[in-house]
Amino acid sequence: MPSRNASPAAPIRSANLTGATARRKRRGAKHIASLTVLILLGALALAVFSGWGWINSRLNKENDWLTTKANGSATSWLILGSDERDGTTGGSADDTPGFRTDTILMLIKPKSGPSALISIPRDSLVQVNGEYMKINAAAELGGNKALVEAVESISGQKVNHIAKIKFGGLQNVVNAIGGVNLCYDQTVSDPYSGLDWQAGCHTVDGGTALAFSRMRYADANGDFGRAQRQRQVIGAIIAKAMSKETLSSPSKVTKAADAALSAITVDHKTSPLTLAQLAFAFKSATGSKGISGSVYWTDPGYMVAGVGSSVLLDDTRNMDLFSQLVAGTHAAGKVGTLSEG
Repeated sequence: MPSRNASPAAPIRSANLTGATARRKRRGAKHIASLTVLILLGALALAVFSGWGWINSRLNKENDWLTTKANGSATSWLILGSDERDGTTGGSADDTPGFRTDTILMLIKPKSGPSALISIPRDSLVQVNGEYMKINAAAELGGNKALVEAVESISGQKVNHIAKIKFGGLQNVVNAIGGVNLCYDQTVSDPYSGLDWQAGCHTVDGGTALAFSRMRYADANGDFGRAQRQRQVIGAIIAKAMSKETLSSPSKVTKAADAALSAITVDHKTSPLTLAQLAFAFKSATGSKGISGSVYWTDPGYMVAGVGSSVLLDDTRNMDLFSQLVAGTHAAGKVGTLSEG
């Protein structure tokens, strides 16, 4: 892919446009809990009593995601939120064929140093098979590998695994774990997403969590603000799924795992262990010692004939960012263009 710092053909600049025996037993129980297999992309909760085989037999695997790019020194996951309908939030695969990736997150775990969770705007300008398009259309128009190749071009890093969750998956898992706590400092009544929100923090059900993740028209930061809220939702789900309240309830864990596994698709190399690693890396990245934010861009409203308003990424800064993330040398905290505002 050519650098997006080089202007595409026929661009038009826009104007304007986050007791000893008892103690040993307690330590043992804690150790078992720490080995629990959990992933919640908006969703996956697994407990030790669920069993490796039970989980593995329910994984929806696809073969056409990963590229032949050589492995790097870190492990990375591409986490996708798809608008592919599954019948749980209105619409079906029949009336909305294919899918577009409204959420694109790259999770990186270096050999040492902080884990990182980086959003890629869905309107990022990329080139697939010689044609310019927004990255959220890459998989639908060019195939799954085209999307992964676009992300690898942006980051310069190998994508080792993917996890894609369908529209209703987040809603079902939030309900299965009894809701999550979310915070937003604006009062919102958004007819497009269905979000009615009073400024502050609230424990919400799956429907509200989904609307919270989808809302963008009522957000002054648009898709960028939505990406920040999506990271918050996924972090809240993982925190709740890994809490004592959830892990001490076999029925709640099993219900959450069933809901998540029915909505999630992974690459053919993913295993229950891979999912456990993803969950702990995600929790680390969204914690106080992790790194989260977005890629860097130079123009959030870059007009291209036949594509429309796109996000023109800053290749030089992004290559440097991901090089540091993979090496584990970047300081903890927020990154990306919005973090500078």
